[in-house]
Amino acid sequence: MNADSGRLRAVIVDDEAMAVERMELLLSRMDFVDCIGTAEDGEAALALLAETKPDFVILDINMPGLTGVDVAEALTAEDDPPAIIFATAYDEHAIRAFELAAVDYLLKPVSIPRLQQAVERVRARQPAKPASSMSTDGKRYITEFWVRHRADMVRIDVDQIDHIEAERDYMRLHTAHGSHLIHETAKRLERRLNPEHFIRTHRSHIFRRAAIERLENEGFGTWSVRVSGREPVRVGRTYLAGLKAAMKA
Repeated sequence: MNADSGRLRAVIVDDEAMAVERMELLLSRMDFVDCIGTAEDGEAALALLAETKPDFVILDINMPGLTGVDVAEALTAEDDPPAIIFATAYDEHAIRAFELAAVDYLLKPVSIPRLQQAVERVRARQPAKPASSMSTDGKRYITEFWVRHRADMVRIDVDQIDHIEAERDYMRLHTAHGSHLIHETAKRLERRLNPEHFIRTHRSHIFRRAAIERLENEGFGTWSVRVSGREPVRVGRTYLAGLKAAMKA
């Protein structure tokens, strides 16, 4: 957001010219939003976003080449990505969208009240990010997950998570009240979590530091992490030195 004017800068990505024009028209009705560019495919979108650094991007999903989900996945690997609003004619991608921490998921044709609601969510996230979402060097980290629970979508704050465990192409988020699966890799998820609060202890395990009750020495150079009320989890040998150093810090 432009600190002086309080305005939001937006980019629209859609392979249908009519859809782009309609979205531009809707955004023009919001006096605090400037549309600074449009793109008609995923590759062009990534180049434009890298150049313009907008506050948010409105992404179509079904596009030739890179899809909107592909673009969003690439953006989540960046240090300071724009907020993402998906706009699509289909609802089957909603779960993946929220796994990618999208601000909102709009179904076409998008109404002005519904778009206004989504953009207000972007604006609400702009000022003073919570301390847990920002590192000392200014990198932004994820603060919540949206997960499927029966027929609903449920928000999980990162400070509710004690332990994250890899299960093939998924990651299981363990909380005091249960666990939830998200479609994510350990490597990419580790980059999105604040290292001041989370630490990787094994190729398949990440723990919230504050949840670790103790490190247990099992002998012969083998150590395990203990979280209250859970079975101990073995520490990978390549992660042991870093874990011990972090726990002493």
